[in-house]
Amino acid sequence: MNRNTRTLVVLIVAVVAAAAATLLVYQAIQRRPVQQVALPQTFVVVAAKALPTGSRIAATDVKVIGWPSDAIIPGSFTKVEDVLDRGTLAQLAENEPLTDSKVAAVGAGAGLPPTIPPGMRAISLRVNDVVGVAGFVTPGNRVDVFVTLKQNNTTLTRTVLSNVQVLTAGTAFEQDKGKTGQAIPTSVVTLLLDPEDAEKIVLAATEGQIMLALRNPLDVEQTKTQGTRLAALYGDPAPKPVDERPARPRPAAPPPPVAAPPPPPEPKPYMVEAIRGAKRSEEPIR
Repeated sequence: MNRNTRTLVVLIVAVVAAAAATLLVYQAIQRRPVQQVALPQTFVVVAAKALPTGSRIAATDVKVIGWPSDAIIPGSFTKVEDVLDRGTLAQLAENEPLTDSKVAAVGAGAGLPPTIPPGMRAISLRVNDVVGVAGFVTPGNRVDVFVTLKQNNTTLTRTVLSNVQVLTAGTAFEQDKGKTGQAIPTSVVTLLLDPEDAEKIVLAATEGQIMLALRNPLDVEQTKTQGTRLAALYGDPAPKPVDERPARPRPAAPPPPVAAPPPPPEPKPYMVEAIRGAKRSEEPIR
């Protein structure tokens, strides 16, 4: 066996040995049990199922799970007893931690009242599928409120309220006043307003017909329009906006200047007749 053959044989044996050693190490690592490192945990109360806004929390609605101690959510609860019989201020998803900002205060009860911030009012409107934007108006959405009414023998539609938050949207049942007396489903939308806007919406619902317009949640600009009159549908030019500010009294015009009297004419001088030789002339007396 020459030198080159011996070198090739040694190289092949080395490669086979390295491959066999790698395979044995890989199999040993695969058979090694997984080591779990226990992280420090704190127990927090989470929702056991999805809870809508205004729900009264029962023992079956929540559970306690372990939560990493270095990622505790501020305002979370550690005992189930701390959240029982309290209302939810926001919609909760399954396994979502309960916090002070999403649970009503102790004794505030459940339902809609705890979700109303101080200084605000909840106003409910009866709507249909058209007024309620075909059912797409849901809690948390933002809407504009339009009203159509008669004004000075013409019909006017304009925006009454802009960027209003929807608290609830659902179906209520009213008793039929006819012979059957059965319950009739009626769609109701509840809006969150301040007292001044609440007065506007009540007056608009009483005097005209209300329509809701759904907004993009990222669009927070106020809607500013002059309203649309019936004449605009026929192509007539819109009337000029009337300035509602009181007219300022115009100052009285100054009297015309009095013309100065003309100066009196100068008196005519007295003339005398003078005769000088053969010449005759008239000269004034100075």
